[in-house]
Amino acid sequence: MVAQTIPARIRWAVDFMDPQPSDQLLEIGCGAGAAAELICSRLETGKLFAIDRSESGVDRTKRRNEEAVKAGRLTVRQIDLATLRVPVKRLHKVFAFNVNLFWVRDCADEIALLHERVVPGGAVHLFFEATRRDQVPKMIKQASASLSEGGFRVSVVDNKQPPVIGIIGRR
Repeated sequence: MVAQTIPARIRWAVDFMDPQPSDQLLEIGCGAGAAAELICSRLETGKLFAIDRSESGVDRTKRRNEEAVKAGRLTVRQIDLATLRVPVKRLHKVFAFNVNLFWVRDCADEIALLHERVVPGGAVHLFFEATRRDQVPKMIKQASASLSEGGFRVSVVDNKQPPVIGIIGRR
């Protein structure tokens, strides 16, 4: 299999989250599986649960990360966040990259689900590629309000290179 590159924006976001070897993580919108590849390479006893509404995104993530799936460090499912049921309150980190759910519509139910499942001290990281600077204020305002109203303490990171906005909700 040909090695696939990992975009700088994904590399920056994963480094920023700093997944630890025993972390339990949820990725919302796994797409091509680049973030899963980076995260799974850091996990020892931890696990990543990756979801995507798209069958092609799930298939690409599984193919790209076949060894992590076989090793039990990665589970990938085609499911919508609204219907996801995580069995226990155990997530250390939840993240999404360029998932518009958090800034284009009401997502109170999804945020409540995350708040119930993220351990105290854990965090939700919402990353957005900030190439369209005109959309950044709306992204920050809407996503921050959603997290804040859901009980998270919010902070914002505006990284210039690569251009990524990070909206972090800490529990």
